[in-house]
Amino acid sequence: MGTDPFRVAPSPWIARFAALVPAGGTVLDLACGGGRHSRLFLERGHPVTAMDRDVAQARLAEGAELIAADLEDGSPWPLAGRSFDAVVVTNYLWRPLFPSILAALKPGGALLYETFAAGNEAFGRPANPDHLLKRGELLELAGGLTVIAYEDGIEGGTKVVQRICAVNGPGPAALT
Repeated sequence: MGTDPFRVAPSPWIARFAALVPAGGTVLDLACGGGRHSRLFLERGHPVTAMDRDVAQARLAEGAELIAADLEDGSPWPLAGRSFDAVVVTNYLWRPLFPSILAALKPGGALLYETFAAGNEAFGRPANPDHLLKRGELLELAGGLTVIAYEDGIEGGTKVVQRICAVNGPGPAALT
């Protein structure tokens, strides 16, 4: 049995907190890329909406609702009025989207976000400050949510990242 050349492992951060999404809860995989996180949640039995500028690349998101949208061209948020039990974003930053991302979280919904941060330019791309979070910025952008976990720093000597797992409302009962 050969390996799937398109199969990319999900982020350990996203996989770590996937259990916060209730059984059958809806998931938005924003800027889904190849669909690795869509696949993670589909395999866990979640309905998934996968959105990216080019959903043709989302080979691993088979079974998800695919929405092609350029989120940076000034068009209205394509999911107005819809809400999700989790919003997943990795390796993507477009600050003007944060109000829409937060509004898309159902009460109790989880924001699972991981992207590059200032200092990453020392390791390569991305190096443009527009695509790098400032120190603590992800905490500020997720203001109003209950932070379950947060990291900000160098990973493996190869990149600088910020990550957050936060919920819309009080944290899970096990944490309160």
